[in-house]
Amino acid sequence: MTDLLPSVEALAARIPDGARIAVPPDYSYCANALWRAAIRKGVKNLHLIGVPVFGYHGDVLIGAGCVATVETSAVTLGENGLAPRFTAAVKEGRLRTLDATCPAIHAGLQAAERGAPFSVMRGLIGSDILVRRPDWRLINNPFGTDDPVVAIPALRPDFAVFHAPKADRHGNVWIGVRRECMLMAHAARDSLVTVEEIVDGDLTADPVTAAGTIPALYVTAMTEAKQGAWPQALPGVYAADQAHLARYAEMARTEDGFARYLSETVIGREAAE
Repeated sequence: MTDLLPSVEALAARIPDGARIAVPPDYSYCANALWRAAIRKGVKNLHLIGVPVFGYHGDVLIGAGCVATVETSAVTLGENGLAPRFTAAVKEGRLRTLDATCPAIHAGLQAAERGAPFSVMRGLIGSDILVRRPDWRLINNPFGTDDPVVAIPALRPDFAVFHAPKADRHGNVWIGVRRECMLMAHAARDSLVTVEEIVDGDLTADPVTAAGTIPALYVTAMTEAKQGAWPQALPGVYAADQAHLARYAEMARTEDGFARYLSETVIGREAAE
């Protein structure tokens, strides 16, 4: 049974310090209203897993002092350049980074999704990333001769966290073509989801929505949050606030500028959420 909670603050209360959390890329369904509530709550020492990358939402969490470890293929603000708070934290040695590749992140999550101990892939062979990831093992294909493959251990987050266009009152969440959210929910122990609206009926019973719906079995708790992805886009529903994202990139270049941004946009936005 999915818990239907009254607010993003109630949902953020479910996130403990030190949790390993899978988050989607900027072009997907990012739960920014929930993350602002988590920052106000004061969550610490998170291990963020980018599926397979992340940007603005992770950068704000890092700048706010909520993150201890990052496991991802990239952190960037796209056309707005480097992720400034991530970059500063790495340079200052305040952030543990686990380098990955996009296929490796997906391989680890797919192993967890299947209940398997690991997945295998070949694309990493010959790269120096294996030196940086001793947990990824070069093994021989047991069905071949002199055929090396890389074993990627199952990647099982404590939580998958994302925003979606809609859910029904049973807890089924429609994500359409955003299959990374489906993978995250299958692989994680729990899923915390915000949605634009909660609708009547059963999304899994409608052939138009069923294929793009995560069953309630995989959704631990959710709440309604209008404009919950802002300032990022919710594809198919509303566009990104590009002016705001550009302003963030400029302000977050310095600690003082980021502190002002946090005060205005996170702390000062509490009443609206």
